[in-house]
Order: sequence, then C-alpha cells, then structure tokens
Amino acid sequence: MRIEEDIKLDFKDVLIRPKRSTLASRSEVDIRREYVFKWSGSKFHGTPIIAANMDGVGTITMAKAFAKHGEGLTAALTKHYSVDELAAFFKTPQSASAWYSLGTTKHDQDKLKAVLKKTDKQRLTRLCIDVANGYSEAFATYVKQTREMFPKMTIMAGNVVTHEMTEELILSGADVVKVGIGPGSVCTTRKMTGVGYPQLSAIIECADAAHGLGGLVCADGGCTVPGDLAKAFGAGADFVMLGGMLAGHDQSECEITQQNGQKFVTFYGMSSETAMTKHSGGVAKYRASEGKTVRVKYRGDVLTSLQDILGGIRSACTYVGARKLKELSKRTTFVRVTQQINNVFGES
Repeated sequence: MRIEEDIKLDFKDVLIRPKRSTLASRSEVDIRREYVFKWSGSKFHGTPIIAANMDGVGTITMAKAFAKHGEGLTAALTKHYSVDELAAFFKTPQSASAWYSLGTTKHDQDKLKAVLKKTDKQRLTRLCIDVANGYSEAFATYVKQTREMFPKMTIMAGNVVTHEMTEELILSGADVVKVGIGPGSVCTTRKMTGVGYPQLSAIIECADAAHGLGGLVCADGGCTVPGDLAKAFGAGADFVMLGGMLAGHDQSECEITQQNGQKFVTFYGMSSETAMTKHSGGVAKYRASEGKTVRVKYRGDVLTSLQDILGGIRSACTYVGARKLKELSKRTTFVRVTQQINNVFGES
C-alpha cells in the first residue's frame, strides 16, 4: 500500500484566471478544432464535443440533430441498436457525425462485421471501444487487434485516468483515449468500488501523456455546466464527452412522462440495474450495479441547450484572449478555490 500525497483536483476545485484580451466579441471565437488522427490518418474538423454512448444520449436522432446543427459535433452511438438500424444509418450523410460503439465481446466483433457488410464502409470510419475498466491487459490487446483488423479506422478507447495506461492504449493503436472513471452524473463506480481519480487532474495527466505520443484524449464525464467544458479544454482535453448535460431532450428516443404538470425523461447509467435489465436480462450474479436511474426534467430540443454550452465556451475564450479553442489550454491558468458560485437564490 502507498499514498500519493499531492492533491488531485476536480472541476469544482478551480476557476480559470482571466487575462487581457484583444477580442471584442464572443462571435470572434472559433471553437472548432482540426486534428489528424495518429493511426488512421483521418482528419477531424469540427467542434470537439461528443454525445456519450448512453441510452437517451448517444442516439441516432441525436447524431442527426448534430449534423443539422452544422457545428461539427459528433455522437457516440449506444451499442444497443440492431444491425439493420445501424446499417441503415451509416448509409446516410448524417453518419459523418457519429462514432460506432462496441465492447470487447465476440458478439460485439461479429455485430460490427455484420454492419460493415450491410453498409458503406466509407461512412463507418470511427469506432468507440468502450469498457468501464480500461486497465486490463486483455483490453489493450483487444485495441491492438482491432487496429490490425481496421488500420484505416479512427479508434477511441477507454476508460482510463492515468498516464501509463493512456500511453499503453495509444501504443496499442488508439487514436483517442477516453478519460474518466466515476465522474459521471449517473455513475456509482466510486461509491461501489472506491476506485476513481478526480477528473481535472486525470485530464491533465492523460493529455500530457497522449500528446507526447501524438495521440489525443477525450474527457468523459463530470461536466455539469458549460464552464466545466471550458476547464476540460483548458486542462488539455482534445474532445469532451457529455452524458447528463445532453439527457432529457427530444432526441433522447425515450418516453416522456408527466407528473404534477412537469414533464420528465428517465436517464440511467449503462452499468445500472435498469440498463442491465433492459439489455442483458438483469444484473449478473458475479457483479453489482454501478449506476443510478434518475428522472431528468424534459428540456425540449437539444439545439437550445447546445447554444448555452457553445456560448459558454466561447465566452470563456474571450476571458483569456483565446481567439481559437486551440489556444485555450495555452492561455489557461487555474486558480484553486473553495467556492465557485453564489447560490443564495438557488442553483439555477
């Protein structure tokens, strides 16, 4: 047993220090990024925000809304669509706004191959290999095998929170490493296992490791307000993945319920009892649920929420003089704080 004495930080522990700026308006800020992925050689040009591959968030309807929005956002589709549904979607132009999600089972591999047989291989170009625990040797081996099988695919893989496994996954063939264990709004991994890492420090550590090898990172989880995205990008994240902030919208493909005149949408973690009952017939005897099921207030069209999210990031850039999102990490100085927000009139 050993203890790391240095303090690790979360989004709530810091604010971004303002700096002199020559920007006169938020409209002058470009929040798109351009990347060339290390292994696939493919290019990305767009706003680097990804809808998480969760029920109610990573939906085909969400991906289509992102394509319509025109800012270049993408969605990691939930794994639980049928082969025919996925094949039909990846024949459309809107598929440029999506990542195909899969796990590490033989079923996942067979399903991907079946979808590829039925669709345009030129459109299905991005994979999100998603497991809760990216620290197993078998996972790195799986990423390596997937890279060998699909050399031109852009591969995002995770989740991890430390530099050594970030390097391992990139060297195994991942273009993007997904960072985050336990910070999600409907994740109970930290409660159930005691395992985790404060998300801001995880991003800083993993981004430093990835960038040294020509790879990228995606900060997955922990963002609750637009300012958290600004902090994630300021800490070095190349992409930010959102779950709860995109839940409850028209694009959720979930039933909208009503109580006392208020509309709600059910939202749950993908390791929750709700998800495992829906997709796997229940919680296996050898494991426990590591996710919550909550009711989220119905929020209407996601495009309205996106305006707040993207506007907040642009505003953050003006406060530090970053004309492009690319410049934000170079101009970010974090200030340790004990309190961020004045909630005397509530949290809204």
